[in-house]
Amino acid sequence: MRTITIRISHTTRDEATVKKSSFAAIPLLLIALGAGLPFHEAAAAGDTFTIAIKDHRFDPSELEVPAGKKLKLVIKNLDATPEEFESHELKREKIIAAKGQATINIGPLKPGTYKFVGEFHESTAQGRIVAK
Repeated sequence: MRTITIRISHTTRDEATVKKSSFAAIPLLLIALGAGLPFHEAAAAGDTFTIAIKDHRFDPSELEVPAGKKLKLVIKNLDATPEEFESHELKREKIIAAKGQATINIGPLKPGTYKFVGEFHESTAQGRIVAK
């Protein structure tokens, strides 16, 4: 004679809640793990340099940066009017709102000098990046 065993599984509400909360924790875990990425990316991306626009001039007007590294330029517009950062040599252009700022990624640069201008006030807003 054969014996057949039939098991009926019954999940209580508390067990179902535990299962749900386990799956709910996965996105939180991924967010927590991802929280370290910006710091790692910033460290891997290289150095950050800041240039201010004030009275339609760049300050500093000459910026020395390391050659061969990826760089971030943070451009802060302190003026009450917008300005456009433009550099044909860096192949970058970006409008910076009045009292705003923008980040521009550049590099790695070969040693040399790279000119940039504020296109809206080109007669006064001029500068250069020197990569060494």
